Amino acid sequence: MKVDLFVPCFMDQLYPETAFNTVKVLEKAGCLVNYNSNQTCCGQPAFNAGFQAEARAVCEKFLNDFESSEIVVTPSASCAGFIRNYYPGIFRDSRASAEVISATKKVFELSDFLVNILGIDNLGASLEGTATYHDSCAGLREYGIKKEPRQLLKNVQGLELKEMNDVETCCGFGGTFAVKFESISLAMGDQKTDNISDTGAGYVISTDISCLMHIQGVAENKKLSVRSMHLADVLASGY
Repeated sequence: MKVDLFVPCFMDQLYPETAFNTVKVLEKAGCLVNYNSNQTCCGQPAFNAGFQAEARAVCEKFLNDFESSEIVVTPSASCAGFIRNYYPGIFRDSRASAEVISATKKVFELSDFLVNILGIDNLGASLEGTATYHDSCAGLREYGIKKEPRQLLKNVQGLELKEMNDVETCCGFGGTFAVKFESISLAMGDQKTDNISDTGAGYVISTDISCLMHIQGVAENKKLSVRSMHLADVLASGY
């Protein structure tokens, strides 16, 4: 199956190794991966900051960049959720609104694509240690994944998965929320890292690298011995 990869701007700039691992995972799953180097951003940062006109321009570029794609896979539940849920409203006054709705249906988050489209939940990955999984707000509430990442992680050889308390509670990042409401964001991050630490896990795993960056920063400030890992990095481990 041929798929186009969309790499979130956040990942492209700060965690490019996770993007390369996404390619590795998709190829392991039997996909032919295409990367359009013209791609930039899905438009979510501008939209969430209140710049709707500017966001629409970025969203239009995304649609143009992937116009000929049959399937678009992204290692970000946040980006995929934004595209699926907000693009129809952003372009509701457009004569091409029906085409926009159709285009959003071909965008998939990585774990959803692997488990529900390809029917794969074991990629032969291995990682020794104990981990806990963080449900990002976007993944859980906007995109709607919960069982898929866990299903993949349960089949990682050597990895023990433990659930944390209040697993569905926000980590406090929230994009510009962390900048505008720093004290609240840090308090939420403090609570999240306490719950992670209570599991005794050495790894915290999620589908959104921005959450993981926030969690890792708080954990390091508290001198906790926990490592944040994106799902793609885990699934690419051991081969």
